[in-house]
Amino acid sequence: MPQDAPASAGTQDYLGDPRNDSVLISVNGALAQRAEAKVSVFDSGFVLGDGVWEGLRLVDGRFAFLDRHFDRLWDGAKMLRIDIGLSREALKARLFNVIDANGMTDGVHVRLMVTRGVKRSPYQDPRLTIGAATIVIIPEWKQPLPGMFARGVRLFTVHIRRTGPAEQDQKLNSHSKLNCILACIQAMEAGADEALMLDDRGFVATCNSTHFFIVRKGEVWTSAGGYCLGGITRRAVLEAARREGIPAFEKDFSLFDVYGADEAFTTGTFAGLVPVASVDGRTIGEGVAPDDRSGPITRRLRAAVKALEAEEAQGRAP
Repeated sequence: MPQDAPASAGTQDYLGDPRNDSVLISVNGALAQRAEAKVSVFDSGFVLGDGVWEGLRLVDGRFAFLDRHFDRLWDGAKMLRIDIGLSREALKARLFNVIDANGMTDGVHVRLMVTRGVKRSPYQDPRLTIGAATIVIIPEWKQPLPGMFARGVRLFTVHIRRTGPAEQDQKLNSHSKLNCILACIQAMEAGADEALMLDDRGFVATCNSTHFFIVRKGEVWTSAGGYCLGGITRRAVLEAARREGIPAFEKDFSLFDVYGADEAFTTGTFAGLVPVASVDGRTIGEGVAPDDRSGPITRRLRAAVKALEAEEAQGRAP
């Protein structure tokens, strides 16, 4: 199977693009062909999952919500005491350097990764790190599968729980995603597209790779936020709802509320607002168009988020 061929039906699924086979990747500022791009086996990210990352989307030559992504990246690095070693402007320039080298302008998703750097020995102590942070930028031509919005995604509630700040704060977008991977495996084996995860009290927290919203009687609900990543698109949805005059709440709610919802959708940088067709076999909503299962409020919010995104999108420095 080609390395970029679809293998699942989740929200991260995408159309294969042969251009990705020879894409140039930035490793500490140097460009390398995909097959030749490498980091050391002693790198903190490989040895320990010790690093932070962001997923970015390039639309019409500009990055969506770049400042918000940089804020989260720098906050995560500060928590882990990682010195990124570049200013925001320098990192932005590096992003556009690899984009330009690949001739990319639209329909591009970028994985920006920062690890603590190479270690003297494969041990967790940060003091064994030698040299500067490792910064890798992987740009790929990616578009969501066209049938995703017409079909909607099927979620399955897994027994793997999201941890709270007392264990590992979920606001930290760390390289280590084993909690989410275990949840994804359970959902996959149950025949679903993605996992719906609860917090340690049994309230809905998030999905394994996206955030989760429901619509009930004209109101938009998402989790209180203590057990999930500070999602960029999640926050944009809440802001867009306020602009549109749609009541939106961050609150505790349970599966009882989910099963009776009028609409449900997931959010993420890659695919945006994706309709949820079912949760644990219960059908959610009916949709309003054959090519998009989204309900009316989901469609309205998607348009409002795109407008907000366009206002904040950043191109090259003047």
